Amino acid sequence: MDATPPLLSSTAIPAACETRSLRKTFAATRAVDGLDLRVPRGMLYAFLGPNGAGKTTSLRMIAGLLKPDAGEILIEGVSLRENPTAAKQPLAYVPDDPVLYGKLRPLEHLEFVAALWSLPAATAQPRAEELLQTLGLWEKRGDYIESFSRGMKQKMALAAALIHAPTLMLLDEPLTGLDAASARLVKDLLNDFVRRGGTVILTTHILDVAERMAERIGIIHAGKLAAEGTLAELRERAGQTGGTLEDVFLRVTGAAPELPPLLG
Repeated sequence: MDATPPLLSSTAIPAACETRSLRKTFAATRAVDGLDLRVPRGMLYAFLGPNGAGKTTSLRMIAGLLKPDAGEILIEGVSLRENPTAAKQPLAYVPDDPVLYGKLRPLEHLEFVAALWSLPAATAQPRAEELLQTLGLWEKRGDYIESFSRGMKQKMALAAALIHAPTLMLLDEPLTGLDAASARLVKDLLNDFVRRGGTVILTTHILDVAERMAERIGIIHAGKLAAEGTLAELRERAGQTGGTLEDVFLRVTGAAPELPPLLG
């Protein structure tokens, strides 16, 4: 019988996304302060932190929507600064409040987004139909997007992000506004995306979701990566053996009563 091959460490797996000494300041506030982040391919990575910690600013810089003051961003090994077009090609970004074209119907919107990615219609149309069916929006294909609920718009934004078949997805609070059934559907879709070799970086305030879904977790605090690793590694470092991710998070960020933040 063949021996089971050893599991690769996270450092042995090529990075889908990497930031080096990333910095961004707004007025006198340092939103991101020397962020060094490495997310291996083929995993769901939870990027957590309290409000104002720098999560959204970091994702916007990685997505190429915000220029960093300093530092380097690599997407699938390609420098975003030196070759932005190639670096953005495998990337999809869904903000917490996505912008959609309300005067379009779902298929029209997806075909429009596909055209922006230069996808031929013969490829875009069946892919758009499949995404709408998968996300439970097929019955709404004749309605204008402006009539959609927040949860439906969130799923529509996810469909638009997936239309060009990205390999790396950046999701800022992707479960916001979703009911239990829709949230389950989106979680299943993300898990399937990762099983097929894709990489997901998501922010969420729902720590139970991160605890159940993420293979690795990064916690940002005051613009710096305060802790990073598997849940077991984070528990050990925070001295919270057997604790929940919430216990670890509160310890790392200094929000636990009578405990200072665990930094460095």
